[in-house]
Amino acid sequence: MNLKKLSLIALGSLFFASCQENTPNQEEKTLVESMNYVDDKHSFAEPNEAVVKHLDLDVTVDFETKIISGTANWTIETSKNASKIIFDAYGLNISRVYSGEKDLDYKLGEFVEYHGQSLTIMIDEQVKNISIDYSTSADARALQWLDAEQTATKEKPFLFTQSQAILARTWIPCQDSPGIRYTYNAKVQVPADMIALMSASNPMEKNETGIYEFKMEEAIPSYLMALSVGDVYFKELSKRTGVYAETSILDIAASEFEDLEAMVQAAEGLYGPYAWGRYDIIVLPPSFPFGGMENPRLTFATPTILAGDKSLVSLVAHELAHSWSGNLVTNATWDDFWLNEGFTVYFEHRIMEEVYGRDYSEMLASLSRNDLIEEAANMMEEMPDDTKLKLDLDGRNPDDGVTVIPYDKGYFFLRLIEETVGRDTFDLFINNYFADNAFKVMDTEKFVALLKSDLLSQEQYESIRANEWIYETNVPDNIPTIESERFAIVENAVEEFISKGQLAPNELSNKWSTHEWLHFIHSLPEELSMDQLTSLDEAYGFTHSGNSEISAAWFQPSIRNNYSPAYTAVENFLVRVGRRKFLTPTYKAMIESDKTEMAKNIYAKARANYHAVSRETLDKLMED
Repeated sequence: MNLKKLSLIALGSLFFASCQENTPNQEEKTLVESMNYVDDKHSFAEPNEAVVKHLDLDVTVDFETKIISGTANWTIETSKNASKIIFDAYGLNISRVYSGEKDLDYKLGEFVEYHGQSLTIMIDEQVKNISIDYSTSADARALQWLDAEQTATKEKPFLFTQSQAILARTWIPCQDSPGIRYTYNAKVQVPADMIALMSASNPMEKNETGIYEFKMEEAIPSYLMALSVGDVYFKELSKRTGVYAETSILDIAASEFEDLEAMVQAAEGLYGPYAWGRYDIIVLPPSFPFGGMENPRLTFATPTILAGDKSLVSLVAHELAHSWSGNLVTNATWDDFWLNEGFTVYFEHRIMEEVYGRDYSEMLASLSRNDLIEEAANMMEEMPDDTKLKLDLDGRNPDDGVTVIPYDKGYFFLRLIEETVGRDTFDLFINNYFADNAFKVMDTEKFVALLKSDLLSQEQYESIRANEWIYETNVPDNIPTIESERFAIVENAVEEFISKGQLAPNELSNKWSTHEWLHFIHSLPEELSMDQLTSLDEAYGFTHSGNSEISAAWFQPSIRNNYSPAYTAVENFLVRVGRRKFLTPTYKAMIESDKTEMAKNIYAKARANYHAVSRETLDKLMED
């Protein structure tokens, strides 16, 4: 389903970047004509005719009505003889469109599931600025409005956005494609006792007016537009890093992230200077649907990574790595999502190796490999085409592509290349890749061409079966193997427990990290007796663990083996936490073990606390 065909005023794009002999010289082309933007099936925009270049946003955040309203002032670039510019909109109330003092004709197209509507504005090539007065709907899918009791301090409400993949259009009229970049300034009015933060330069303390101004001088795609409003405070970690959080968890978060500067330096040592100025983190309330979101200059993070022992900070390394892979060099369309995430997982593991050592990073790689093999096998039964790295998401929600495949299959493909050519050679290639393509987009076919021209011989390309990795289903059997001495010790402890009922001695298990505990739980057999579950729970306190990763992992065997002492903790966890990574397998375990009524009862209590991204996934699960 190509969205351009569905727009009521889709007049067809002019193809300005055709053969050289049929077009003006490069010097005679406008900027937009020289770009030759990739067609994005998830956006109504036609950037080869007219494209946005800069946004001046002026909005007010109203917690009583749960609406954002104001004006999006766009600076645009047009081709010669341009007659229209098309924006993406979803549930937006458009009250006026104008350029200077002149009103412009506009029309909203038919609604398309997942994608919203085209907003077609009639222009001529003289129009260089467009202003759109608008307001969001109360149920805008990118926005989560939290009541005070849903926050950590339970004193003031909270708002955060989640724009990836195509939800920016639900709170800003924009050209919502990863292949279209723009700079922005913003003025945001919020209640005077709160602070506003964006994916831009940020204040470090509240002011008395509730008016905050922002500047993002590096061009970003719309999915990296982000806003958070709440009662949060800042703590500096280094001259260029810091953390925002509610007062009750600020010190905890600062302690957990104290290695942040070391991570940034490790990343720079690997793949070049950090290009975004500051790198800060905001810890959001627990309803945030993801582990983290790599919004430039301000990573949004879930509080579920605050384990107390830094054992979950690999997520921070992941979001930091996105400052290069994704934010700096961006997938051209969501079909190329693996180029964002596969590179980022690879980079994340390299950062963790630099900061915490090879044995630590290999535990992460081993967990990734196990998750990949298991989930790919499950996906082959119901959606085999989604196990390809190069996706085809035409007519679908691009969020469907957020599976283990782009992350971990992408990582192991890149790791296979590294092991084939050698780390030094691969590092040189990646450094050049980031430098040569900074603030540009990349698609799979262009990346394959780079592999062939700059890194791999034809013999190497064929020997690693690159086309099979990229364009065919499942995981090839030449996936790199992982040897982890620390996991070998864990596996021996599992064997001792299963064969002899013998628990790992405290002097051993007390030294285990979260990753070792996860491997221990994942290595348990599917069928466990009540006595075995009780013995493990009494010894290690899994049911009431303060570590969300361990709790979520433990709930799977507990639910499937009818370990009822864990059920209250399961319900409390699902009501409190909104991270989709934890929700989906836990609800699925209930449904698959004939506890559908239990799942639906808990979901009825918890659904209002979840972000729209999580609700959409779980609504479908409950219907099935």
